[in-house]
Amino acid sequence: MPRQIFQLKMSLAGVRPPVWRRVLVPAGYTLDRLHRVAQHAMGWRDCHLHSFEIDAVAYGEPDPDGGLALHDELDVRLDAVLGKGSRFSYTYDFGDWWEHDLVVEDALTADHDERYPICLDGEMACPPEGIGGPPGYQALLAALADPTRPESAVLRGWAGDAFDPTFFDPTVATTLLRRFC
Repeated sequence: MPRQIFQLKMSLAGVRPPVWRRVLVPAGYTLDRLHRVAQHAMGWRDCHLHSFEIDAVAYGEPDPDGGLALHDELDVRLDAVLGKGSRFSYTYDFGDWWEHDLVVEDALTADHDERYPICLDGEMACPPEGIGGPPGYQALLAALADPTRPESAVLRGWAGDAFDPTFFDPTVATTLLRRFC
């Protein structure tokens, strides 16, 4: 039977302009591998906890102390809980609360000559880690647009001089996906 590939669109909730990625991933991936795909496609550094919510069920790394009631993401294949048209969420960093809306846009047959996962497209750079969630990111964008704002120097310093909120290269994301996922 030919291998199935899911085309997923990941959009960061609560930010404008939109930050999103479109990726192709094997439908046989487990949720922990999808976590790695989200990290590398979006541009996060995997420094914080995360969870998925699919049909009102929470998945992630089980908490040995029982603080978070999560089903083990290692035990769940995408094709067992998702199909074309499925919508679900991925939350990264429970402090900053970066919520991602995901949709399975299509289910395709794998191209035998292609390596997966692949980042097909996307827009805007990922917000810097620890910037303070969507409100902090909006403040950073305002500071970058108007360097005379009082908080501008601090926020620009946090993001780094090289941070360009408009830059995203799907080729770089694909290279990271293939190396780490």
